[in-house]
Amino acid sequence: MTAATLTRDALIPRNPDGLGRGLGLALLAHALLIVALAFSVNWRSSNPVGVEAELWAAVPQIAAPRAAEPEPTPPPPPKKVEPAPPPPKVEPVQKVPDAQIAIEKAKREEEKRKEEARREELQRQKDEAQRKQAELDKKKEAAEQQKRAAAEAAAAEKRREDQLKRLAGIAGATGEPNSGGTAARTAGPSATYAGRIKARIMPNIVFGDTIAGNPQATVEVKAGPDGTIIGKRLLKSSGVPAWDEAVLRAIDKTEVLPRDTDGRVPPTLEISFRPHE
Repeated sequence: MTAATLTRDALIPRNPDGLGRGLGLALLAHALLIVALAFSVNWRSSNPVGVEAELWAAVPQIAAPRAAEPEPTPPPPPKKVEPAPPPPKVEPVQKVPDAQIAIEKAKREEEKRKEEARREELQRQKDEAQRKQAELDKKKEAAEQQKRAAAEAAAAEKRREDQLKRLAGIAGATGEPNSGGTAARTAGPSATYAGRIKARIMPNIVFGDTIAGNPQATVEVKAGPDGTIIGKRLLKSSGVPAWDEAVLRAIDKTEVLPRDTDGRVPPTLEISFRPHE
């Protein structure tokens, strides 16, 4: 090998085998750096030592008295625990078949229906009894009213007859002992007397209704010897009650009948009145 060859070899770069050595050195340097950092962190994380210091006031001060401790509150008395009542006795429920339940329900409904029917019947009987009693009371009241009216009419008739007999005795009656008349003497009115009486009574008739036709009301008028009207009675109605009542009121208003041509007043007269006369 020549000198020229050696010099050329020395100038040629080394083989790649030298790269592995450098990489190893680099990894070692990094490992040492990591260990140094870990040791430094562990040293700084230790607790610092405490430092005590006393502080003095610039001006002397006296401490306040210590607060009195509150007296301890006595514990509350223990509550009396009442013993729990025994649980209610529960009777075992007997299971009833559905058919029996239906039968008992139907029986209760039937009894309820019968009870309602019985109450309705009792109420109907009560209402019927009250209705009959009301009708009976009404009939009794009507009978009593009729009885009183008949008694009053009989008393009035007796008073009228007694008055007629008294007036006839005063005037000196000339009839037979068995005569049924009440006049002082038997005689009839004159032909114009009825017209004179109607002429006296008609102005006293007050009637404002309109009547179809010209019905006639016949009235029996009884008077004393001096012409005083002592009784009246409707013999035949005109068919218009308002007209009949107007005629009877007019007779009451007239009070005294005029005397006949002979100076007498017949004891009984029948007079007919029509609206259009």
